[in-house]
Amino acid sequence: MKNMKLLAGILVFGSLWGFSEVIIGSGLKDSGLPSGAIMTGIFAMMFLVFSRLLYRQPGMQLGMGLVAGGLRWFNPFVGCHICSAFAIVGEALIFELIWYKVKDMELLKTMTLQSSMGVISSYGVYVGGYIITQILTPLSVGRFSFSNLLVLIPQIFASGLLAALLGACIVPLAVATASLNISVHDRLYYPATIGISALCWCIVIITWFTAGA
Repeated sequence: MKNMKLLAGILVFGSLWGFSEVIIGSGLKDSGLPSGAIMTGIFAMMFLVFSRLLYRQPGMQLGMGLVAGGLRWFNPFVGCHICSAFAIVGEALIFELIWYKVKDMELLKTMTLQSSMGVISSYGVYVGGYIITQILTPLSVGRFSFSNLLVLIPQIFASGLLAALLGACIVPLAVATASLNISVHDRLYYPATIGISALCWCIVIITWFTAGA
């Protein structure tokens, strides 16, 4: 039963993450805003941190990244589908490494610790995901150049500042939300998680078909 709850949690939080990347992230990009840093600093960190503290299960966030990355493939808007999917999975992997030993709120008792962890996590997740996609995307078409990556490194490191600042605010919010100890009865938990996940996928896929029509 516990494993089924965990799988349902991976599905719903991964779907919400992917949905926000497709719909909100694309809108931010079209508006000329730094969508990558904003999406990582706000949405990715909220879903990743909240789910880690709620379920206390390392490895769950990587599963969420795979779900969100898969949903990102159906992005109906202009942009690189594969690089975004790689970035999302990369962010989830980096988060798992940073939060490897953080399973509950005992290590995040003070606001200072929470904000500090938010800065470190958000910056590391954003920069790490950015670098990973800059490696894997060219490799997927056989055109990777290490010298091209080196040229981008200063820009990548600098662009992570906004994500770090946002993370300093979002992680304490995620901790406070998780501390509410919200519980849902099994009779509502499974229909709710499956329904929300299905809604996210249906909206993205329908929009994808509509945009391609």
